[in-house]
Amino acid sequence: MKTIISSLTLSVLLLVTSCSKVPITGRRQFNVVPDNMITEMSLSSYNQFLSEHNVVPASNDQVKMLRRVGQRISTAVEDYFRNNGMADAVKGYKWEFNLVESPEVNAWAMPGGKVVFYTGILPLTKDEAGIAVVMGHEIAHAVVNHGGERMSQQLAIALGGVTLDVALQKEPDLTRNIFNTVYGVGSQLGTLAYSRTHEYEADKLGMVFMAMAGYDPHRAASFWQEMAALGGQAPPEFLSTHPSNANRIKEINKYMPTAMKYFR
Repeated sequence: MKTIISSLTLSVLLLVTSCSKVPITGRRQFNVVPDNMITEMSLSSYNQFLSEHNVVPASNDQVKMLRRVGQRISTAVEDYFRNNGMADAVKGYKWEFNLVESPEVNAWAMPGGKVVFYTGILPLTKDEAGIAVVMGHEIAHAVVNHGGERMSQQLAIALGGVTLDVALQKEPDLTRNIFNTVYGVGSQLGTLAYSRTHEYEADKLGMVFMAMAGYDPHRAASFWQEMAALGGQAPPEFLSTHPSNANRIKEINKYMPTAMKYFR
């Protein structure tokens, strides 16, 4: 009985001491995964992905546009975090934006600032503002560490009352397996198992980030309306774990006045 109580007490202490607030939205976030660990694991998977896929060369006009948008948004994000005393959130980020040849409608970002767009999503983004919608959304996932939060939840379930410092040392294989599951490594990198809460939050933060970079967040509503117009075909990977288009558009429009406060 004492052991059970001790484990429960430890779990409660771990939960309390490992909670923080997500910038701008203020949501309480449980995260016990060291940032340097998840960034290192992400970089390894990212480099392996690029080595196995056809990366569009930097001379391509679409790549230039993608990187222009990425640079504007990443600079705005870093400025915001630095000016609000949260520079550690993007400490060590080395931004990289790549376009990969694939018909899939998908894009994703890894902790550390590694971003990939698939050519299949560009006919839907159409222009810089459309790219900014997706870019802001994916960067939001990365900089508020939704992946680390998902990993923390899975590790807490798998390891119970064992302290995570000990678990990460003694269970490296388990940690790697959970990382692979969260980020879709081994099946399809970028198929991230985010919750609906994370998706709605990334929509909101993405709108704010694109607004900070000078892109009108109203483009987010029109982009998702166009995605909804795809009709009855199977949803692309980009939508596989996302909220329904109708609910997403409703929430985007509801949040628009807040996002517009950051528009410049």
